[in-house]
Amino acid sequence: MRWLPILPLFLLAACMGRPMPDAHVPPFAKVPYEPFSREAVVAIALREWRLFGQPVADPEADATRVIKSEREEGLWQRVGEYWWLGLNAESAESDWTGKHDGHGAVFAPEIDGDYAWSAAFVSYVMRIAGAGQRFPYSADHADYINAARRVSLGQTKAWLVTAERVQDYAPRPGDLVCFGRGNARGLRYEDLPTADLFTSHCDIVVDTMIPGRIGVIGGNVEDSVTMNYVPVGADGRLATPEGVVLDTRFPWMAVLRLLVDDPAPAA
Repeated sequence: MRWLPILPLFLLAACMGRPMPDAHVPPFAKVPYEPFSREAVVAIALREWRLFGQPVADPEADATRVIKSEREEGLWQRVGEYWWLGLNAESAESDWTGKHDGHGAVFAPEIDGDYAWSAAFVSYVMRIAGAGQRFPYSADHADYINAARRVSLGQTKAWLVTAERVQDYAPRPGDLVCFGRGNARGLRYEDLPTADLFTSHCDIVVDTMIPGRIGVIGGNVEDSVTMNYVPVGADGRLATPEGVVLDTRFPWMAVLRLLVDDPAPAA
């Protein structure tokens, strides 16, 4: 009986010829069978990292890399699963893989930036971890960065992520650490949310046990699912340009904190 109120939504979608946004998601992730948790996010991110051979970021090696993991047999298909399961049904990017466009044509390695899958990877991990309809799945990190900032401003309670200022919060396993790229490199927490999308990147925190640094995993980092170690202060907060700078590769914008202990809103 408790499902009766949402039956009209399914019937309306069917009549209009459009699937529900999560119609393609397996039941264990959609229901979900287990509650969403930080542990699940970390375990899934680590599983995908192992699948790609457990690479650790090496910018110097990246400059001379010839073979892209995302295009290797067995792995381009996995990237396709990130696109397919990470995004909502009928998203324009859902048919992409690590080396194919939506028509199945192989695109040149030189233009793989047009098919960047780092946000699809994060979306996939959150989806399979059981975030359900409480995560803003997207091909752009900016979508869930802005959504999390709106949560922190009290403008919405729809999402299970909230944005934290990097100076105020020490990231925990399962959280996302995010920074701007390109023209958005100087974008900061106070600038959010933005009216338009911006170029950015988020990694998933998987290890906070090593003093002075945390382990994070990201998709499409050096064309793979890659581990990175980024500096933190004694209090566990990210090193920032305004503080102790140990690594200037990361102009941090915000930490997206998981609201895993918050009760889900009523349907």
